Amino acid sequence: MGMASSSSSSSASVSASHYNFAANFFLEVPNCTKPHKRWRLAFKVIYSTRALLSLLLKKKNQILNQLSRSPSYTALEINDDSTPFSNVDHEKLVAIVKEKNLGLLDQFGGVDGVVAALKVDCEDGIRGSAEDVARRCNAFGSNTYRKPPAKGFFYFVYEGFKDTTILILLVCVALSLGFGIKQNGLKDGWYDGGSIFLAVFLVIFVSAISNFKQSKQFEKLSAKSNDIRVDVIRDRRRQQISIFDIVVGDIVVLKIGDQIPADGLFLDGHSLKVDESSMTGESDYVDINGDENPFMISGAKVADGYGRMLVTSVGINTAWGEMMASISRDTEELTPLQARLNKLTSYIGKIGLAVAFIVLIVMLVRYFTGNTKDEKGNVEFNGRTKFDDVMNAVVGIVSAAVSIVVVAIPEGLPLAVTLTLAYSMKRMMADHALVRKLPACETMGSATTICTDKTGTLTLNQMKVTEFWVGEEAVIDGASKVIAPNVLQLLQEGVGLNTTGAVYRSNSRTVPEFSGSPTEKAILSWAVLELGMDVDEVKQSSTVLRVEAFNSEKKRSGVMMRKNGEKAICVHWKGAAEIILALCASYFCRTGTAKPMNEGERMKLGQIIKGMAAKSLRCIAFAYKQISEVEETGNTTHKLEEDGLIFLGLVGLKDPCRPKVREAVEACREAGVNVKMITGDNVFTARAIAIECGILRADEDFNNGAVVEGVEFRNYSPEERMERVDTIQVMARSSPFDKLLMVQSLKEKGHVVAVTGDGTNDAPALKEADIGLSMGIQGTEVAKESADIIILDDNFNSVVTVLKWGRCVYNNIQKFIQFQLTVNVAALIINFVAAVSSGEVPLTAVQLLWVNLIMDTLGALALATDQPTKELLEKPPVGRTEPLITNVMWRNLIAQALYQVTILLTMQFKGRTIFGVEEKVKDTLIFNTFVLCQVFNEFNARKLEKKNIFEGIHKNRLFMGIVGMTLVLQVVMVEFMKKFANTERLNWGQWGASIGIAALSWPIGWIVKSIPVPKKPFFSLLKH
Repeated sequence: MGMASSSSSSSASVSASHYNFAANFFLEVPNCTKPHKRWRLAFKVIYSTRALLSLLLKKKNQILNQLSRSPSYTALEINDDSTPFSNVDHEKLVAIVKEKNLGLLDQFGGVDGVVAALKVDCEDGIRGSAEDVARRCNAFGSNTYRKPPAKGFFYFVYEGFKDTTILILLVCVALSLGFGIKQNGLKDGWYDGGSIFLAVFLVIFVSAISNFKQSKQFEKLSAKSNDIRVDVIRDRRRQQISIFDIVVGDIVVLKIGDQIPADGLFLDGHSLKVDESSMTGESDYVDINGDENPFMISGAKVADGYGRMLVTSVGINTAWGEMMASISRDTEELTPLQARLNKLTSYIGKIGLAVAFIVLIVMLVRYFTGNTKDEKGNVEFNGRTKFDDVMNAVVGIVSAAVSIVVVAIPEGLPLAVTLTLAYSMKRMMADHALVRKLPACETMGSATTICTDKTGTLTLNQMKVTEFWVGEEAVIDGASKVIAPNVLQLLQEGVGLNTTGAVYRSNSRTVPEFSGSPTEKAILSWAVLELGMDVDEVKQSSTVLRVEAFNSEKKRSGVMMRKNGEKAICVHWKGAAEIILALCASYFCRTGTAKPMNEGERMKLGQIIKGMAAKSLRCIAFAYKQISEVEETGNTTHKLEEDGLIFLGLVGLKDPCRPKVREAVEACREAGVNVKMITGDNVFTARAIAIECGILRADEDFNNGAVVEGVEFRNYSPEERMERVDTIQVMARSSPFDKLLMVQSLKEKGHVVAVTGDGTNDAPALKEADIGLSMGIQGTEVAKESADIIILDDNFNSVVTVLKWGRCVYNNIQKFIQFQLTVNVAALIINFVAAVSSGEVPLTAVQLLWVNLIMDTLGALALATDQPTKELLEKPPVGRTEPLITNVMWRNLIAQALYQVTILLTMQFKGRTIFGVEEKVKDTLIFNTFVLCQVFNEFNARKLEKKNIFEGIHKNRLFMGIVGMTLVLQVVMVEFMKKFANTERLNWGQWGASIGIAALSWPIGWIVKSIPVPKKPFFSLLKH
């Protein structure tokens, strides 16, 4: 070793000295003659060749040394992770499900072959580590799709320029610039046209910013509503992940109502039927099985049964992904309120157009007949007036007339709706409500009845088994020790095999994890911890032959099973206690002996169930039946036996009421909204919970018709149903059809109905209702798709919050309409009267555009973002047919408009005398007072009926910010932008006068709100 190291060091020093010599030689460049240079070049070539040869020989020796020291074999390290799925033909894998091609599947070696190729364990799933998921994403893609590009900012700017009135103004700008520059030169001639252009651009720019922000907001909400949670098995654990995080190889667990999140192959399951209508248009359900049709396409919904699937293709490689990428989600659907406002805008626009046209004609006639004078008092038009001067004057007149149209058309109304909807949607998101369909925001404000589920909505959905009965005896403690072994085994089989939940335990010492619905988790937890059940052992010792999955119509689920090594076949049922009890012919007592069930015993067990239900417990019963092999032969594909069962036992699950739910129900009552509870639980449990929640009073019962069962309601005649539907407060043991019937009956009676639902079968009722509210946690994907709003925390308090926001949207729009119409009316009347009487318009085009910006965009922002207040729930709901502009609004609007018109026309005709000022200063005073009147009136508009207009103003910082900004900009307009705004500077006294006149609108508003108004709409009174 020492020699080796010394030789290597000596060779290193030699090569280093060579290097130093060469470097010095090549770097020294003396002033050489041509012969010297040639010799030097020859030396360089020879030296370089020798150096290169010595390096090659040295490298050769090193290689030979290494080979002589190497062993007789070669170890090749194969990196399996570089191309982990190189043996999988990706295109063929995608085509298997997309084309439903059994031949291609056979080429892979069937489903098992695909499982092996994708390196998946059928029981444990994929490894699920970040590296594993990343490798699968790189190899097969992610479960996302390319969305069409979102509308950019300049799209909204372009849309703004497409407005007809804006285009006319821009033509006026071009003409004004042309003639102005020609007449006065570039230095002074651009002011009139340039100032109008700046004002127009400012209006468009501010509107574009607002619309762009709202479109971004809607995109975010859209992304949130598309983010579905999916059950997958990774690293032996069942867990929920986002649909966007699914990768090829994932094992997905599916149950009724779930959306299939990607293309895949059926692994195992029972009675699985899927609805592929969203993809194929075929309404018939498709049977999924391992032999003939294992293909599961993304976007389809599970209609019945449950199962597990292996994901084979994701994202854009699925038919669903391709379809979604080609669909642009258009958020431009008009809500009912927007449609009504568009009509209102159209009417006001026509009036404005008529006024502007009259003003245009009058001013043109006055100009061409020589009735107008310039600033020096000379007649503006005579036979010798220059063409440029005439054109400038005509352009000025047209600009003024067009500006009147701009102010008259309330473009701010649709913008205000968009703003208030976007703002309320954002805030509702924070309050656990995701709006899927915009019109629901408004409609919720008119809701008169809310039909709500019990479980998870009024209650916490945190189930726990608190009572257990075997026969007629309650088992308090140590169930596994006091129950006969045969009954214990049957109960363990009934729970362990007849479940859609799962138990995960990393090792025998850890606390088990339970997954599934809250009911399933509670029963599994009880069976494992109290009955000593080992789920894996139960499943391994038996074979499940057939399953009937639970649904809300049957209210029970069953399995047919055979113990390994035995010929006997058993059917196990689990479900609503009184329904299971009705199917039983005998029962087990605690000692393990079966006794026949006569009427007396049946009554006793029925009384036990009623007693548990009265304590607000959900009662679940277990029963079984052993059937002989002869009866079973060829029968595994038919319905399970469900008569002559043996009653095994009964559990009571406690689901406590949500905190503050009683207050929420009371708040609805005060708001004039009736709350009805529709539940699948038995009538006694339903009544107990309804009393606890405040839906029923303790004295209300079956006798006065407040509590009914679904079957009873279903069997009423249509006349009886219509007569009693208002009285019913609780409907128990209801099927989804009963819920639909209830919604239809209420709508027929003129109610605006909101319905909550979570199951697949609730979809018809959710669609039929005016507002469908789906549950975000327990709700199936089918229910969510049918709903208008998703309640993210499944809480009834959030339903009341949605009600409050719905009313807030409507109220904010009304505030803005009152504010805007006051400005419209005042501006139109002032300009019209002034133009007709004196031939002059006191407010110029730029000033009118500034007013338009204040009231349209800034006014919408200020008034459309008020938060809901308690007083909104102190008034009855707004009826569908009630007018948008109420009598209260007409009263406030007319009073303020009259005041503004009176003051400003007085200033127009007598202002020079009153203030002792010149014409230009008088016009500036009118403009300043008019703008300040709108600022003060903005405060009045905050409360339509209340006299205290400052209540809660500190909570709306945006309002205060906009008012402050408007005032600052107004000072800048008047004091510093003389040429742009055509104004003169005002002194302190003139500013004081403007503010004083404008501030008078507050006491006027206070006095006017004392005047009573008839309840009947104003226009219907005029008709009579």
